Amino acid sequence: MFLNILPLALVDGIAYACLLFLVSMGLTLIFGVMGILNVAHGAFYAFGGYAAASFIMMIAPSTESAWIPLISLFLVAIVVGTVLGGLMEVLLIRRAQGYDPILKLLLTFGALLMLEDIQRMIWGAQPYSASEVVNRLGNIELGGITYTTYQLVVVPVTALVAYVSLEYFLRHTNLGKQIVAITHHREVATSQGINASKIGLITFIIGAILGVLGGALAAPTTSLVPGAGADMIVLSFAVVATAGLGQITGALVAALLIGIIRSISVYMAPEFEVAVPYIIMGLVLLVRPHGLFTVAQARTI
Repeated sequence: MFLNILPLALVDGIAYACLLFLVSMGLTLIFGVMGILNVAHGAFYAFGGYAAASFIMMIAPSTESAWIPLISLFLVAIVVGTVLGGLMEVLLIRRAQGYDPILKLLLTFGALLMLEDIQRMIWGAQPYSASEVVNRLGNIELGGITYTTYQLVVVPVTALVAYVSLEYFLRHTNLGKQIVAITHHREVATSQGINASKIGLITFIIGAILGVLGGALAAPTTSLVPGAGADMIVLSFAVVATAGLGQITGALVAALLIGIIRSISVYMAPEFEVAVPYIIMGLVLLVRPHGLFTVAQARTI
C-alpha cells in the first residue's frame, strides 16, 4: 500500500513544499537583512491568494487561453507584493529599526491582525479559489497515474527558478552584494557608503513579492478562507527554525522535508498531518538548536 501511494504523496508533497519554500524564502531573506521576524508575512500570502483568485475570476470568462490566467498569477504577485511590501517597510518597519527585537515582533503581529481585518473587509468570509488555471492546463499521465500539469510542472519550476534567480542575484550582482554586505555587518556596510534604507526597502519588497507569489500560486489548488495567512506564517516559522534563521538553501531542504513527510502522513496517518511540521522542527532543534544549516558562532562575554 505504501508503494502505491508513494508517487502521489511525493508529487503532492513537493508541490506543497515549493509553495511553503517561496513564503519561507521571503521570510528568511527579510530576517537576514533587517533582523526582524515579520509575522505579517502570512498576510502577504493571504492577500496574494485572494487577489489572484479575484483577478482570475474576473478575466477567465473573457479568454479561453490557458496561459493568460497563469501569467496573471505572477503579475498579480509582483503588483500586490510591491505595494504591500513598500508601504509596510516605509510606514512601519523603517520607523522601528532602533526598537527592541521583541517590540518589532509585536509590531508585525499587530500589522498581521490589521491586514487580516482589511482582507475580511475586501473579500468577506466566503472561500475563494482560482481553480480555472488548473483546469485549463489539464493533466499529465505518468506510470498509469494522472497528475495535474499545474502541480507537476508549474509550481516546482517556479520555486526552482525563484531560488536560482535569488542566489544568482545575491552572489553576482552589485545590488545583491550590497544586500549580503548589510546582512553580514550593517554598520560596516553603511560606513562604506551603502544606503541601508534603500537596501532595506528593496529587500522587503522582494521578500513580500515571494510571500504574495506563494499565495497566488496556492490559489488554483486551495480554497482561501480567513486565517489562511496565520496558518501559513506558523508553518513558515517551522521551516525557518528547522533550517536555521537566514538560511535560504536550508529553507529549501527543510520545506521539502516537511512537505513530503506531511504529504505521506495525509495518506497514511491523517490524524498526525497537522502536527508533522512541528514534530520535525522539535526533533531537529533537540539535536541542532540553531537549525540544520546554521553554524554556531562563538560569543564574546
